[in-house]
Amino acid sequence: MDSELITGINASSELERKMHLKGKIVKTNQAGAIVDIGVEKPALLHVSQILTDEKDQTLRVEEYLKDGQEIDVYVRNIRNDRIEVTMKEPLALEWRDLKKDMVVSGKVTALEKFGAFVDIGAERPAMVHVSELTHGYVRDPGDIVNVGDVVEAKVIDINRRKKQIKLSMKALQPGLDEIEGVTITPARKSRKSKGGKKSSAKDEKAATPENEPTVMEIALRAAMDKSESEPDAQSGRSKKSKELSDIQEDILSRTLNSRS
Repeated sequence: MDSELITGINASSELERKMHLKGKIVKTNQAGAIVDIGVEKPALLHVSQILTDEKDQTLRVEEYLKDGQEIDVYVRNIRNDRIEVTMKEPLALEWRDLKKDMVVSGKVTALEKFGAFVDIGAERPAMVHVSELTHGYVRDPGDIVNVGDVVEAKVIDINRRKKQIKLSMKALQPGLDEIEGVTITPARKSRKSKGGKKSSAKDEKAATPENEPTVMEIALRAAMDKSESEPDAQSGRSKKSKELSDIQEDILSRTLNSRS
């Protein structure tokens, strides 16, 4: 992170975290140093925030800092009663700055078979899994990005305990269903014909004549035909029944007469 040096700050109310300032050492001790950064109250520089010329942490303040010495500092924290500064250049994105779904940009630093690592200015490089590089199948991450490329991605997962940051480039790319003018129609399952071959709905429609009667129509026609033929049969049965009844009555009458 190359933060620009800020000048012209005269009040603590104008300070912001990570602001790059020039400061002057007022006093040193074993715990650190008091630094004048040009506002109404001095800032505190803890010993753990002091760097040597080799960018290594030091525990002997007097070996590296002297009263009146000018140094570069960064605002680390602002509280009601004090201002804390550091000589360590802050990360562009600290863990507390990272949020799920936020969009970040960074440089691809390494490629692996399972994805790409991207420096987004955090403590650790973030990873874009091969499945999150773009829509569709990706055989090799190198087919999509190269080391040194600057890319944009969305944060999809943060694990501070494991110090892992997962990104998705695919999440910022439009899908096929978002392309204007394209309509996605779900595929319909085909049915098997009598011959075992699959037939589409179009084939089924073509194979069934529009004027072919349905099962209900066939049953209705059969019932109508039956009803039309029933009167003659019923009249024949009625005639035979009447003749039989007449004969039976005649026999019964003669039997009664003979007994009388």
